[in-house]
Amino acid sequence: MAAPGDTFFIQEKLKQTAPHHESFKALWETKWKQPCSMGVYPFMFGSITDFQPVVDDIIAKGLKRPYDWDEYAQCFFPKAEELVARAKVAEYQGDLQQASELYLRGSALHRVARFPAPRSEKQWYAWTKGKEAAIKGLTFARFPMVQANIPHAHAANGDGSVLPGYYHLPAGASSSHKVPLVIIFTGLDGYRTDLATWKDGWAQLECAVLIVEIPGTGDNPGAPSDPASPDRVWSSMFDWVAKQAEIDQSRVVNWGFSTGGYYSIRVAHTHADKLKGVVALGGGAHHMFDPEWLDAVNDLEYPFDLAHTLCHKFGYKDMELFKREAQDKFSLLNAGILDKPCTRLLLVNGTDDEIFPIDDYYMCLQHGSPKEARFVTSRKHMGEPESFFIVLKWLFKLLGIQGDAGQFMSTIPFKPKY
Repeated sequence: MAAPGDTFFIQEKLKQTAPHHESFKALWETKWKQPCSMGVYPFMFGSITDFQPVVDDIIAKGLKRPYDWDEYAQCFFPKAEELVARAKVAEYQGDLQQASELYLRGSALHRVARFPAPRSEKQWYAWTKGKEAAIKGLTFARFPMVQANIPHAHAANGDGSVLPGYYHLPAGASSSHKVPLVIIFTGLDGYRTDLATWKDGWAQLECAVLIVEIPGTGDNPGAPSDPASPDRVWSSMFDWVAKQAEIDQSRVVNWGFSTGGYYSIRVAHTHADKLKGVVALGGGAHHMFDPEWLDAVNDLEYPFDLAHTLCHKFGYKDMELFKREAQDKFSLLNAGILDKPCTRLLLVNGTDDEIFPIDDYYMCLQHGSPKEARFVTSRKHMGEPESFFIVLKWLFKLLGIQGDAGQFMSTIPFKPKY
């Protein structure tokens, strides 16, 4: 820990229980209703008019922890299926704008059905159907995305063979008019289907966007319990990037969100020569795996059982074993990663983060190459909303593009028309 007395900076909060853990009703009323009404995380592409009847059903059932994830997921399916059916009609009639919106709204319901991670049969079904709806909606969008199936040429030790990513290439990009590339690493619960919400802002600035999941989430092929698997996956990814004639290879950057920030810190060191710069927003490195931290976080800021979701993500079934082994196995400090040279690396988070301790970023600053950092005082995970403006302005300058962070951020909230 980085605070005086070898404690966490938010040590006094570790014994508290956030009100939203009382029940789903409390989660909705104290934490989720407002972002749902705005169409922002975790309700990207969502409409509160779609979610409210589902929420009413869940509340009537009295769902609370420990959740039955199949029962929880099932509540979202009827409305999601209704929206997808309407989208198919609109597509058949040639109204692709309406079809795009309805497919994406359907994908939003499937997303929250499998949130925070598909750990049951019906949550896996939700992930599968959500992908189907999302790619249809994104294909018909103003700034379309396609699925790039990147061969995992460096696969080993139980890795899969393909890294699927959602890819947007500006219409005017060519080998004679190359464009920058922003590679987004998604987080613990927000996958490529969800962080596609960031594409419009970059597309308007004529930047290509590649969105990929991290090992243990979504469709990333990296073996979840192998600490070195991300290095192999990113090597395969950069092999693919190098073959894209429309990309300015001197202006490739990475932005990792939340748990994706952990992988961004790592890639900034392991693949420093491939990246002009890296942003790790709300990530961790070492103390995120501390048993004391993991013992506390199920009751803190995260909507559900964070420690168990991380346990699942890193390929463990036994929570106690994960707590005993995780720090030794996955710490970027213990692995010597942080003491290696790195590309330009910006660390951004809220000082009161209850998902990954700000202590990790203090520690990063004490090792290896000098890094850049901005901590947002009194904000929790990821330092929202100020952090987004900090990150965007830094990336605009790094890439040498003229961008307006306010205009960019206006593209994020989802505003349904149909």
